[in-house]
Formats: sequence, C-alpha cells, structure tokens
Amino acid sequence: MGALSSTMIVKSWILRSIIAGLCGTIVHFSFMYFKSRIGLFPEFQPYRSFQAALSRSVGSNVPAIVPWALSFVNGMTILGFLYARINRLLPGRTGAAKGLTFGLIGWVLMGLIFFPLIGLGPFAMGAGQGVGPAAMSLVMLLTYSIVLGTVYVALDSRSP
Repeated sequence: MGALSSTMIVKSWILRSIIAGLCGTIVHFSFMYFKSRIGLFPEFQPYRSFQAALSRSVGSNVPAIVPWALSFVNGMTILGFLYARINRLLPGRTGAAKGLTFGLIGWVLMGLIFFPLIGLGPFAMGAGQGVGPAAMSLVMLLTYSIVLGTVYVALDSRSP
C-alpha cells in the first residue's frame, strides 16, 4: 500500500505543476497576443529573435511555431516542475507572493542569460527601446509566475 500511495503523491505533484504551468502559460500567451494587437514595443519581438537564434544554431530555417511551442512546453512543464520543487523554499505565505519571487528570479536570469543569447543584450537593451522591453518582460514574467504560484498553491492545498 505504501508504494501505491507514493506513486499517487508523485502523480498528483506532477499534475498540479502541469496545471499551474498551463494556467500561467495561457496568461503569458494572452499577454503576448495583447502586446502584439496594440503594437506595444513593436521592435521588441523576443519570439522572432529566439527563432533567428535557433536558425543560426541549427544552420537552417526554423519555423515560427518552434519558439512558441518551446516556450509553451517550457512554461507548462519545466518551469511548472521547477516551481513545484522550490515552492516551499520561496518566501511568502501565499501563492501570489511565492510566484512573485519566482518571477523576479526568472526575470533576472532571462535578462542576464536568455536575452543576450538570442542577440538582444542584457535585459533586451539591444532592442533599441530603452528600458521598455525590460519592464515589459518583467510584467510578462510576473503575470505568468503569480498565476503559476496562485494556482499551484490552491491545488496543493486541496491535495490530501
């Protein structure tokens, strides 16, 4: 009976992290769609920059859907799993507070590692629009992570 219980706990943990990651990812993609529709920072196109970097690294054209799909999978699974594993270590009493911290950490890492790797420079300053893209990416990541944290903690509190 102990092994069955352990298996159920693992499956529950995985399912909660995927659901929370999916909710955060849906909000993130909605935010990106809204950004595109209203023409906010039109020169700042992180998915297009990611696509170009992927094309350079593989030596051939990468379809536009690839960076979107990678982002979706990353947001729904990898970041969801990571959040679930460190949730108890993050400061704050609520999922939103824990998500805020997770988002700030992610923003710093994205600004210092990911944006330079895809040719946008630290905090996307290479996009040529000052601090606007950095501020927008902060809002975008915080929106994702606060939803992720809120949903995960809500689901976690309902589990046995």
